[in-house]
Amino acid sequence: MIIFSGTAHPDLSQRIARYMGVSLGAVDISRFPDGEIMVKIIDNIRGQDIYIVQPICSPPNENLMELLIMIDAARRASAARITAVLPFYGYARQDRKDQPRVPITAKLVANLLVAAGTNRILTMDLHAQQIQGFFDIPVDHLYAAPVIVKYLSSSPLDRLTIVSPDAGGLKMAYAYSTLLNSGLAFVAKQRRSPTEVSAMDVVGDVAGRNCVLVDDLSTTAGTLAEASRILMERGASSVRAAVTHTLITETGMERLRQSPLSELITTDSVPKANWRGCEMKVLSVAELLGEAIQRIHGNQSVTSLFKIS
Repeated sequence: MIIFSGTAHPDLSQRIARYMGVSLGAVDISRFPDGEIMVKIIDNIRGQDIYIVQPICSPPNENLMELLIMIDAARRASAARITAVLPFYGYARQDRKDQPRVPITAKLVANLLVAAGTNRILTMDLHAQQIQGFFDIPVDHLYAAPVIVKYLSSSPLDRLTIVSPDAGGLKMAYAYSTLLNSGLAFVAKQRRSPTEVSAMDVVGDVAGRNCVLVDDLSTTAGTLAEASRILMERGASSVRAAVTHTLITETGMERLRQSPLSELITTDSVPKANWRGCEMKVLSVAELLGEAIQRIHGNQSVTSLFKIS
């Protein structure tokens, strides 16, 4: 078994390798003068079980192309099996045709990964569950819930209510509320554009409660900011957010600073950005991914990784 890292998130790759007690495989990733990506795998990988760690985060086009080229290089070097480890699966928002003449880019990315030579996918908290069905190869879909719930359980918060920032995330919120034995609510919202939302109303009792907004992904933080404001208007004692993949832009950072959120809990599935001025708690998913890699390599079940003590 050899683990390779792309350039998207080398720190996470190092933490995964450290947990597993191995060294990262040697690979030379460079650019031609015109910007094309050049990959050369230094180690002999003939007949080896290969894992390539590369979240499809910003810049997504560069990171996706680099991943595809690394997979092709490993396939042509006669690797026995190639697993793409995607802590964050980019282009997942476009998972269906919700208006005329638009692509289903999540399916396109799945096709590209398989065509490049991927034998297996390991990913975490997909934006849409049905993306697993876009692949005709095995997909191991992990959840960050065990890591986040462990942190929330250790915090001294009482009268806790888990809140979904929209109706689509109610299933995730219900799972968190069950694990934490807490209340449940959701915010009914209307999206004006890809970067702007307008919160409408809150369904559930949040008055005098410590609320935690749970979501899988945030970039411009419009949903979190509007939801936190309406929760405070409805009498919430405090509002926090727990987001698996935090790809906050500068616009999002400014919204978070002006919002009533007291803390943003996230994971290291994507590289840490410049989050000055915001109270952040970054939880590592390296052990979760490392344990999954070990079990996949040993042909063992990963089901127990979903269980929370």
